[in-house]
Amino acid sequence: MPIDGKLLEILCCPLSKTPLTRLSSARLEKLNAAIRAGDIQTVRGVVVERVLQEALITEDEKVIYPVIDNIPILLEEKGIGTTQL
Repeated sequence: MPIDGKLLEILCCPLSKTPLTRLSSARLEKLNAAIRAGDIQTVRGVVVERVLQEALITEDEKVIYPVIDNIPILLEEKGIGTTQL
């Protein structure tokens, strides 16, 4: 079940305070393919091993945050830089 729209309206990047939107299904597919290949790391350099059912992206499209079990993980160290894609 996707994140509730009302919740999404108030969420923002913990660092830049940039609003967040849902990552499109096409971009999520591309991200998951790169995760499966072992090519994706968090901003802290930790390899992302778990494919995502949903993710949020900053409005400026610089950082992706995972959503796990319908909970947005808005921690700086869990962010994924989009330059990897």
